Order: sequence, then structure tokens, then C-alpha cells
Amino acid sequence: MTEKHERTVPAVVGVLGGGRMGAGIAHAFLLAGAEVTVVERDAQAAEAARERIERDLAKSLERGAIDGNLDAWAEHLTVSLDHADFAPAGLVVEAVPESWDLKVAALQETERHLGEGAWLATNTSSLSVDGLAEQLARPERFCGLHFFNPVPASKLVEVVLSKHTGEQLRTLSVQWVEGLGKTPVVVNDAPGFASSRLGVAIALEAIRMVEEGVASPEDIDNAMVLGYKFPVGPLALTDIVGLDVRLGIAEYLASELGPRFEPPQLMREMVARGELGRKSGKGFFTYEK
Repeated sequence: MTEKHERTVPAVVGVLGGGRMGAGIAHAFLLAGAEVTVVERDAQAAEAARERIERDLAKSLERGAIDGNLDAWAEHLTVSLDHADFAPAGLVVEAVPESWDLKVAALQETERHLGEGAWLATNTSSLSVDGLAEQLARPERFCGLHFFNPVPASKLVEVVLSKHTGEQLRTLSVQWVEGLGKTPVVVNDAPGFASSRLGVAIALEAIRMVEEGVASPEDIDNAMVLGYKFPVGPLALTDIVGLDVRLGIAEYLASELGPRFEPPQLMREMVARGELGRKSGKGFFTYEK
């Protein structure tokens, strides 16, 4: 590991939730030199989280991004079912599903086990960071760290500052992102922040174009990839994120910002049929499960 990582990433980092995003966040902090503790809800989820993280570590070793062997890197990873294991952490990043009630409960339970000097962050992609902060005992020690999927390959982290975020955390959060080898984009809390608001707007219009028969999903995505240099088309990206996840974000944005974010009927029908994208094997495109 480099001196930069040692200076800018907390020595012990917690991640609440070891799904695809949580596992990616844990992987990023492991590569940056932190001891990482992941807390999951049950033994099956914990084992799946460990497998995801070790798979990402193995890929990094294969690419030559890191040296050593998998066992040595895995020694720096703890997977637990107990929030109390977050006690030594200097930073905990919450990465549970996009449900207000679930996030509030998860953040409050996590905060209860943290030391007074610890920092807390949420990976929410759309929920109000101001609102979440107001549910906590120490809102000045809380911010948003919105990572992007897939975390190992993404170079971007959106740092979301609430009106309660303290000045020290405003500085540290940027340093942490840079310590991960990623680029911070700093935004003040607003519905959808910058990335989700723009990304969802483009995706919803692409879905409307499919709904209206303007062009096929392949041609719509190719127009954006080849014409606008998008790394992945808006419909393929919706499949990666999950149609159900993007539907929830769109509904929230519509409630906050008006009807321009109203989800197309096609999107609602696909979610109702279970066509959620990559995780279900079918969305706008078909995938091998």
C-alpha cells in the first residue's frame, strides 16, 4: 500500500451490508490499506458477502492491481452479524437497500455502537441526506458517500454534504475518496443529488422511447455509447442497477421534483413481471443467470 492511502483512509472501516454495493465498497477500502468489517443480517448473507469480496480481491490479484495472495488480503476482512463489531471503526459506510425506514433504523443502530470520534456515511443514491442526518444523534459527523456500480471499476464517488455536515468531515470525505484512487464530486444535498438526477432523467427518456416504438433498446443504447461516448447505454445501465431500484428512485424524484420524473408505464409493467435486469436474468436485455 502507498503512503497516500495510509494518510487518507481510516485504519479501520466498517461497511453495513455486504450486497453488490457493500462488497464493492469493502473491496475498495481493503485495497487502500484499511482493516474492514462488514456486518450482515444473517449467516447466509454474511457468507455471500465474504464470497463477493474475496472474488473481487482475486480479480484484482489476477489483473496485477495488487500484490500478494488472497489469504493475506482476506486476513484484513472481518464479516460479522453484530453491530458491536463496528466499535473500533473510524468510519462506517451504510449500504443497505434504498428504503427510508430501513436506512434510518440501520444508521441509528450503527451510530449507537460507534466511538465519539467515528464518522458515519450513507451510500444512498437518492434519499435525503439532510433528512437522514436529522434522525441521528451526531448529524455533524454524517455525510453521503455515493459509490457507483461496479465499485472496483468506477472512478467516481459522489460526496453529498448535508446542511449539518461539519467542516472537518467536508475535508476528510474528499481525502478518503482520493485515498481510494477515485475522484470525488462534491454536491449539496438535493433530490437525486447530481448523478442520480441526471442519470435517471436520461434512463426514463430512453424507456419512453422503447415504449413509444421509437427504436430498439440496442439502437437507443448504441446511439448514446457511440454518439455521446457513454461507457454503457442508459438501458443496459438500468439493467445493471435494477429496474426495481430505478423505479423507486424515479418515484421519489417525481414526488420531490414533479411529473418530469414520473416512471413510464412500461417500467412499472416490467417490474411487476419480475423483469428487473441482470439480477433476474431479463430486463431490456437478456442475461445468463
